Amino acid sequence: MQFEITAQKRNDQGTGASRRLRRAGKVPAIVYGAGKDAQAIEVDHNAMFLNLRKEAFHSSVLTLIVDGKKESVLLRDTQVHPYKAQVLHVDFQRVTAGQKLHTKVPLHFVNADIAPGVKLGGGIASHVLNELEVECLPKDLPEFIEADLKELAVGQSLHISDLKLPKGVSAVLHGQDDPVVATIVAPQKADVDAAAEGGSEEAPAA
Repeated sequence: MQFEITAQKRNDQGTGASRRLRRAGKVPAIVYGAGKDAQAIEVDHNAMFLNLRKEAFHSSVLTLIVDGKKESVLLRDTQVHPYKAQVLHVDFQRVTAGQKLHTKVPLHFVNADIAPGVKLGGGIASHVLNELEVECLPKDLPEFIEADLKELAVGQSLHISDLKLPKGVSAVLHGQDDPVVATIVAPQKADVDAAAEGGSEEAPAA
């Protein structure tokens, strides 16, 4: 999915200037990286608010258009109001085509319903990780990574090494050998007893 964000440079900075921008329906933001000076910018609040609700916006290389000039960027940080539907500040990082980047990509879990541990064993799929940090070139950045649970029995786990990563994409492990992504947890004893009692109540009288 392709995203374009239109922005304008801003010269006025500070708390008062930011408040004025927000009252005008704008969000103060900054873009930095790629060996260039950081640049204070402003973006439209409503457009940014809607984009932030899309999962792919957080894990895609975005096109930032500042005063008509295009740059490739990643969304790096967002500050939102604690209880209002208001975006307070956004950080973007420039990326270059030939330089690998580190970022987090969401995991999409599939086939939990047909996993033997769930379908036959009555277990529950527990997600240990919901996103994965990856290293890749900007052109290879996936919107998400699929985690297939179809082979898991009760007590078994899916590890990062079990994921099928797209070509050119590698996981960043931070020294960990092979972290667990998801596991099939055995049903609680109370649930098993309740199911057994329900079955006995439904059985016809002798």
